[in-house]
Amino acid sequence: MKQPITCGLTALLLALPCLPMNAAAPVPPESIEALLPPHVGAAVLAVDNGEVVFEHCWGVRRLGSEEPVTPTTTFRMASVSKQFTATAVLTLVDRGALALDDPLAKFFADAPAYWNEITLHHLLTHTSGLPGYEGLVPQGTTLQISDYNVLAMLLETDEPKFSPGSEWEYSNSAYVMLALVVEQVAKTPYHEYLRAEVLQPLGMTGSINFLRGVNAPPERAFGHAMKRGGVWEVADQSVTSATRGDGSVYSSLRDLRLWSETLGNGKGVLSDTTAAAMASPQFKTTRDTATNDGTSHYGYGLFIDAHRGQRRLWHSGSTRGFSLMLHRFPERKATVVILLNASPRGEEMKAEYTDAVVDRLLFGEE
Repeated sequence: MKQPITCGLTALLLALPCLPMNAAAPVPPESIEALLPPHVGAAVLAVDNGEVVFEHCWGVRRLGSEEPVTPTTTFRMASVSKQFTATAVLTLVDRGALALDDPLAKFFADAPAYWNEITLHHLLTHTSGLPGYEGLVPQGTTLQISDYNVLAMLLETDEPKFSPGSEWEYSNSAYVMLALVVEQVAKTPYHEYLRAEVLQPLGMTGSINFLRGVNAPPERAFGHAMKRGGVWEVADQSVTSATRGDGSVYSSLRDLRLWSETLGNGKGVLSDTTAAAMASPQFKTTRDTATNDGTSHYGYGLFIDAHRGQRRLWHSGSTRGFSLMLHRFPERKATVVILLNASPRGEEMKAEYTDAVVDRLLFGEE
């Protein structure tokens, strides 16, 4: 293990395997754990040609607990959640309730004039120019902000950071607003719409969009951060952890396998045309150390590039206490999921180790 877990469990429990759907795992679990950064709990899944080739879990759901991470443990997905928000929007596009060229101002009273130039397409592709809400939160704020707090702050802005559609800049503000658009049009709370129209139809009954006091993630993994000296502490939420559209989905290995199997292959909740658009390059990204190196394109809620000559759809997620990655190789019917309930000091969900896990599990690289 990269980092011992000081929670009083036996070594056997700390190495507790997920029950594999394939009897013979071709890759030893310890070789995968050696590629991961330090962690309290972790879960890794690999599917190739539609079959599970690796599924294993390590550690515990919360420091000091004896509840092990399992295939049904739910992790906060952070920005991996954006593909769920995009899907919710696109279900309404399929039904004719929304159009991708609808302006943002259409859905909100007293909108700034520049919102007439921002379309849903711009929001979905991170090309809207909306200011980042994180920089608008008043200093000293200690209570978590909500989607409607974000809306109120953005309504007070006078101009975009750049002309909508002219540049790419990763935007949590855009995805918070998309969730609010869904809520306005569906006349249903966003987290309820996502559950009823996206998650449940796909069989993802263990996944939710978390809203404290309203629902609760089943088998919840809590986040952790590493303090100086290599000591872990529970660090599960921040001031910006309660907004729904940009990062509040909780899901598990088992549910993410269902997601990967159904998204875009004719069995999901989207039409073939809309699913294809979601997974097609819409705009070239620029370098952003928090999300990507600028070599990808962005679709709707998905980064799109090639890895080892194969088309890859992916998204990472890093937030207080969690680091996550979901890779899909659609032509190969392959998926790799990496879930950590820890954000080690100085570590993001970096391509250096996530690609190493993918290469080991799908491409046979040592």
